[in-house]
Amino acid sequence: MLIGSIYALSRLAQSSEFTILRTAGLGPGRALGMLTALGLVFALLTLLVGDLLAPAAEQKNVSLKAAASGSLSVGPAGAWLRDRVEGPQGGQPRSVSVHVARLGARGDLQGVRIYEFDPEGRLQQRIEAQRAVVDEEGRWQLSEVRVDTWGEGEGLVRVGQVPSMQWSGNLKASVVSAAVLPVGTMTTLELWRYSRHLSRQDQAFAQHAIAFWKKALYPMACFVMLGLALPFAYLHARGGGISWKVFGGIMIGISFMVFNSLSSHLGLLQGWSPWVAAAAPGFVYLMLSLAAFGWLVRYR
Repeated sequence: MLIGSIYALSRLAQSSEFTILRTAGLGPGRALGMLTALGLVFALLTLLVGDLLAPAAEQKNVSLKAAASGSLSVGPAGAWLRDRVEGPQGGQPRSVSVHVARLGARGDLQGVRIYEFDPEGRLQQRIEAQRAVVDEEGRWQLSEVRVDTWGEGEGLVRVGQVPSMQWSGNLKASVVSAAVLPVGTMTTLELWRYSRHLSRQDQAFAQHAIAFWKKALYPMACFVMLGLALPFAYLHARGGGISWKVFGGIMIGISFMVFNSLSSHLGLLQGWSPWVAAAAPGFVYLMLSLAAFGWLVRYR
């Protein structure tokens, strides 16, 4: 969008058409308004592609990889989830840690381990299953299960094996999918829900919160790109050929992408508010483009 806009506006400036438009009454405010309307169209298109088509394509990509290899590794250490479940006979809630090693070709979970701790942090039960299927009610259907239960007596452990069993908690299928699948497969709403879940479970959620704000604010980058392109229409036709202006636009676009990525990492390291880390690059570049636009209108 940035490169195309710079090329089109530079062509208008080179052929003096933009000068004629300005002489005919096209003021800076109206020019900015026309590009804003165009940016709105591109923002809606970006939202459609980025929030619907791209996540669906990424999910299909993951499914095809899992089907080709039989399973898909969930990182070198697997995926960890935390939950709280009610204790026996309505007692105090227990803390639960769930580990998932791989994602199966059919969307099932493989290499599942569930650790249940009492309110004092003592391990009470360990469930290990070869496969698991989760529904949206938080019910886990486990297959090929081994259950180790620690009794009240010190060193007393009961070991049992069953072909299948059901375990219930608050970890729904959508939450589990968000934990085991890449961030690119998640929509804006799913990122928001998962970051809220991590926050409620006292887990680190800054990375997913920043990803949510970047995805939510990404359509606004269309207005930033058009704002960066507008000053090129006010440059003098002899101030360099179109190719140099397009090259300059490419460099500006690359710097914006680098700054966008750098801001996310700095936000994680410095503990910035997620929306600040996500919005800072767009805000800075928009202010710079408007300052350049105002200077060109005033002095050129």
